Amino acid sequence: MAVIPVNIAGAPYDVRIEAGLLANAGQHCRPFIRGGKVAVVTDERVAAAWRAPVSASLAAVGIASEWLVLPAGEATKGWEHLARTTEWLLEQGVERKDSVIALGGGVIGDLTGFAASMVKRGCGFIQMPTTLLAQVDSSVGGKTAINTAAGKNLVGAFHQPVLVLADPLALDTLPPREMRAGYAEVVKYGLIDDAEFFAWCEAHGPALLAGDAAAREHAIATSVAAKARIVAADEKETLGLRALLNLGHTFGHALEAETGFSDRLLHGEGVALGMVLAARYSVRRGLMNGQDAERVAAHIAAAGLPESISALGMKADGAKLTAHMLHDKKMDAGTLPFLLMRGIGQTFLAKDVDLADVAAFLDGELARA
Repeated sequence: MAVIPVNIAGAPYDVRIEAGLLANAGQHCRPFIRGGKVAVVTDERVAAAWRAPVSASLAAVGIASEWLVLPAGEATKGWEHLARTTEWLLEQGVERKDSVIALGGGVIGDLTGFAASMVKRGCGFIQMPTTLLAQVDSSVGGKTAINTAAGKNLVGAFHQPVLVLADPLALDTLPPREMRAGYAEVVKYGLIDDAEFFAWCEAHGPALLAGDAAAREHAIATSVAAKARIVAADEKETLGLRALLNLGHTFGHALEAETGFSDRLLHGEGVALGMVLAARYSVRRGLMNGQDAERVAAHIAAAGLPESISALGMKADGAKLTAHMLHDKKMDAGTLPFLLMRGIGQTFLAKDVDLADVAAFLDGELARA
């Protein structure tokens, strides 16, 4: 089993990665659960696959489980289900020193973590991520949030889990599209500051997506270690280092907003396309050579992910897309920093980007055949 420490000051925890963890979740969770009962939040699709084995594992160590099963999909990550989850946790008698379990993908992890941050002014929670995106990204680092009409993840809190259990076997139940969407976040770590890992993705990404167990475990462990290092150095994104983890997200979130935060464009698909756009915009700015940018685009396309805005068939223009960016969490004194690249593995935070120029660039991308 790979065990990766996340050394957050005052709230350190481990990410444990091993095939079979969900079927043995009870023994890992027991030290973090007081008494004989735990509240578990999940969604309908995950419950169908994993409720029985996780319940049995908890019961085997003397823990009864109460379950809240929410609808699957991004629409669940909003005010209605946040209120429902929070009220349900209170009905279960959750106390400040208790831990609840988030069993699911990024939607369930974000929603449950945010609810846990508020119940009794903060109770513990255990992340059991069941998607590749959640295992390599959203379950680690303590960012919790919901979406609102104004944009994605604009209401939330930093609230670290007490434990993360990442079971690669959970990926066997994922639809191929969700697997590909999660893979975008794996590629991201190579593009941020690890050119060798990006090259590994080019060589082994197809095997990972096809189900190769060793490739999946290596990708998860490498990605989590990269995120743990960045988060430990800049937990609340005050130094600018953690902002690097948002590569592709400024463009991606704007596209998600324009498509209504729906299944029309999954979050990971938006990030994938956003990284291609960040690379191509970096070329426009004279920062990155075109060959590297198209290498990024080629790998994204080879993974079955979108690399062209025109393929989305949107009616928007560049000005409308950049208007969505004005709600970005990175806005500072009226300016929006962008994650750009000087090359593969050389991402940096640029604070001199003109949104009018971004809009003009996007108009060109929308016209790209």
